[in-house]
Amino acid sequence: MKNRKQCMENAVHGIFLVLGLITVGCVLLITVYLIIAGIPAIRKLGVLNFLFGKKWASTAEQPRYGILPFILTSIYGTAGAIVIGVPVGFMTAVYLAKVACPKVKAVMETAVSLLAGIPSVVYGLVGMMVLVPGIRTAFHIPDGASLFAAIIVLAVMILPSIIKVSITALEAVPKEYEDASLALGATPIETTFRVSVPAAKSGIAAAVVLGVGRAIGEAMAIMMVAGNAPNMPKIFQSVRFLTTAVASEMSYAADGSLQKQALFSIALVLFLFIMLINAILNFFLKSDKKEL
Repeated sequence: MKNRKQCMENAVHGIFLVLGLITVGCVLLITVYLIIAGIPAIRKLGVLNFLFGKKWASTAEQPRYGILPFILTSIYGTAGAIVIGVPVGFMTAVYLAKVACPKVKAVMETAVSLLAGIPSVVYGLVGMMVLVPGIRTAFHIPDGASLFAAIIVLAVMILPSIIKVSITALEAVPKEYEDASLALGATPIETTFRVSVPAAKSGIAAAVVLGVGRAIGEAMAIMMVAGNAPNMPKIFQSVRFLTTAVASEMSYAADGSLQKQALFSIALVLFLFIMLINAILNFFLKSDKKEL
């Protein structure tokens, strides 16, 4: 009987190991493919010219392939979405986890789940039909499709990830911590922000990481509200992100052309950019755990 259980345990462990190796293998294959496909254009154009060039004109008579506008736009757009979305998502999570009554919590959690299930193209469509004209009217500008519109849409899109993961982290805090704080005379609000939130900061930071990944990797919704013009980023000007640069031109770029190779190079830069951000955030998370 014991041998049979041991065989079952070993089989389950083997299945989990294989699935884990498949996941790692997929990441490695994607990495290798992007490196192989992206390096040729960078070699032909030069690293500095490609990364710091301010002009992208892939279909001009004399093509130019500078992606600095795309890099800066992605950084500004992601940072703006985090600045708006993280406080809103965090405070919503605190309210639902520690303050809201069960009925309100159930309704709002359902709404958050529905928000997470909405396709990105629907966000883009609503932004294009409602937000873009609203920005144009409110700020008296020729076109509302801009970096500002993209930031607002991204901020809304990252809310479900931040809220759901933060709620899980806050609810995982042992009740004894809160009871001890209340017994010492702290108010419920003080207990929430001085005991529960610090105890759950690793989970909340993970929620922010997910939000950053969603904001950086979004393409379709941003293409519909940002104007998709390769300009240097300004808050009320049409712009193009790294993701939308690849999505907008890949369909008509000729196989083997420098344009298509440059698009793969953009994908490689985006991939390395996301890996760098995740590595930095994970480094700080591990530092916090060691201090604790």
